[in-house]
Amino acid sequence: MPTTRTVRNSFTVLAGVALLGSVTVGVAGATPPGIPSADTAKSQLAGLTVKPDGSQTGYSRDKFPHWIDQGNSCNTRELVLKRDGTNVKVGSDCAPTSGTWTSPYDGATWSSPSDVDIDHVVPLADAWRTGASSWTTAQRQAYANDLTDPQLIAVTDNVNQEKGDKSPDQWKPPSTGYWCTYAKMWVTVKAKFKLTVNSAEKSALTDMLGRC
Repeated sequence: MPTTRTVRNSFTVLAGVALLGSVTVGVAGATPPGIPSADTAKSQLAGLTVKPDGSQTGYSRDKFPHWIDQGNSCNTRELVLKRDGTNVKVGSDCAPTSGTWTSPYDGATWSSPSDVDIDHVVPLADAWRTGASSWTTAQRQAYANDLTDPQLIAVTDNVNQEKGDKSPDQWKPPSTGYWCTYAKMWVTVKAKFKLTVNSAEKSALTDMLGRC
């Protein structure tokens, strides 16, 4: 996997140039909040309801409004980019103007936000199939923009697109060293939002937590 890529939109990184009105965010923690210990995740997994996934009928990403305004001219995506990046500079509109982002899914580092997706660790479509179809739009919006749990993370765009709406029995991060953390994040999000797991998904998560 290369670590640089031609920028595919009008965004240009102006390395080393002082940008009028920009703000330096600094070195971020580069990790979502609320990741539990392995023991806690194992306990949460044991408490999840196991049942076959429900229907995809009626699903649309539009039923999970994102990225919403989070105040101070920032939307949810921009806040995650600031949190997960290193030496991120943003303009008055909160959009990043420079910085670097290292994707824990594959270890690749990018210098353009256009190469970075904000992944919903438990995908919106998976949530729909496992309980969110009965939620209100306000509940789905809160889920899709959750900054207090380990649900949103900046990752390589191509890797995120490969993941799609797959659960851990169908897709795992290319970096096997991240499987433990990924499983802990997945489980605690499902527990927080009272989503179900299917049997193959639970088996995969059990194996991944066994690496912790």
